Amino acid sequence: MASSLKSLVHDDSRYQKSFALFLERSSEHQCMRDFIHNTLPGILASVGDGKSHLNVIGVGSGSGEIDLEMISKLCLKHPGVTVDNEVVEPSSQQLHNYRVMVSQKPGLDHIKFNWNKMTASEFEDHWKGNKMTQKADFIHMIQMLYYVKDPGATISFFRSLLDKNGKLLIILVSGESGWGKLWRSFASQLCNSDISQCVTTGDIKSLLDSKGVSYQNYELPSQMDISECFTEGDEKGELLLDFLTEVQDFSKTASPELRTGVLELLRHPDCSIESNGKVIFNNNLGVIVIDQLT
Repeated sequence: MASSLKSLVHDDSRYQKSFALFLERSSEHQCMRDFIHNTLPGILASVGDGKSHLNVIGVGSGSGEIDLEMISKLCLKHPGVTVDNEVVEPSSQQLHNYRVMVSQKPGLDHIKFNWNKMTASEFEDHWKGNKMTQKADFIHMIQMLYYVKDPGATISFFRSLLDKNGKLLIILVSGESGWGKLWRSFASQLCNSDISQCVTTGDIKSLLDSKGVSYQNYELPSQMDISECFTEGDEKGELLLDFLTEVQDFSKTASPELRTGVLELLRHPDCSIESNGKVIFNNNLGVIVIDQLT
């Protein structure tokens, strides 16, 4: 049965506030940066195969910090290239933040930014509707497959856009993270049936395995301080709970039984550890890298 609760994704202002707090309380961006600096350059080594111009698509680019770090590594690996960067992001606020950062950051003259205020599905319709044939050398989809109807179809579409030696990089929460355990326990009560929402790298790997698609897989250790969630009425705790459950005003709209069950699981050793009076949630991520369709 689909959840009757209102999804946080429908309240962009509250979503952005809770997301900003999540980034402040978690090591999410740091673990991504570690991966970008230590592992991504090797993955990008064969991208482009000597071309002087590369096409990049960022799906769910957010405010661009992670995007620009990846593009920086791509350009360092392939000195002298110019880049066309398709930015796909449905949030007006995040796109604005990305544009501001680009305008203030020096050394981006070799990159052309094409701004698409669209969801992944809208971008796919736009691409097909305009019968576009351009291929991409690098496509990244960071923490966005939760917001599509059919993750497998979305992956297949973007993979079909890869040029020779192209790479598709997907980052999601790990199936073994606290998120995975939360969703396995409460998906029917929390998750919106209109989008995939409760999907992890474990689900995507199973999907790819069933289709015989080969991929590279990496685990990124990450954690998140959720201590404030257990102080009733704490404003930041409420925002974090909204983000964890993807429900608008979770504490006010969920049944007492659901709220109690979620809080008990969040504190359970399967999801979190308690250290120095803090509750530290397992926010581990997974990275999946797929080659072009052959």
